[in-house]
Amino acid sequence: MKSLLKIATFAAAAAFAFNVAAQDAAGPADGAAAPSFKLQDQKGDWHALNDYHGKWLVLYFYPKDDTPGCTTEVCTFRDDVAKLHKAGADVVGVSLDDVKSHAAFAEKYHVPFPLLSDNTQATAKAYGVLTTHLGVNYAKRETFLIDPSGKVAKHYVKVDPKENSGQVLADLAVLKKS
Repeated sequence: MKSLLKIATFAAAAAFAFNVAAQDAAGPADGAAAPSFKLQDQKGDWHALNDYHGKWLVLYFYPKDDTPGCTTEVCTFRDDVAKLHKAGADVVGVSLDDVKSHAAFAEKYHVPFPLLSDNTQATAKAYGVLTTHLGVNYAKRETFLIDPSGKVAKHYVKVDPKENSGQVLADLAVLKKS
């Protein structure tokens, strides 16, 4: 019985350590090449990093469609999309949700930019945002501002859904001057 308890304790500790390691996987650093991707949006259209070459790209990851924080974030980017376009940036949201979920979410909140489905989780993993909680995988709420040459200009960690769009706009103005 004690042996079984020790094995169970060891297995639980190993699983916890694996989840913590998965949560701490590093994404691309500022100045590094942004990992490529090819994902479908809410309309079924394909988008790849190459499609945005020569433009600034706001690539923001979020955990789940139609949840409070994610709704706040998508609506804030929606409300600021004209300002972001004027500043020369396209906006793309990414989560692990499927195309159908994105379609309903985009329609409900009138989202004018692509919401990409990373249902294979490969892009979230490449960007270091894939995490697990209670056995459920999801993308952490993080944003990458990618410059026109395809390099990460700024990585935003522990994003506040209400403030992220404004932070990106302010940083974009500064980065474009340098």
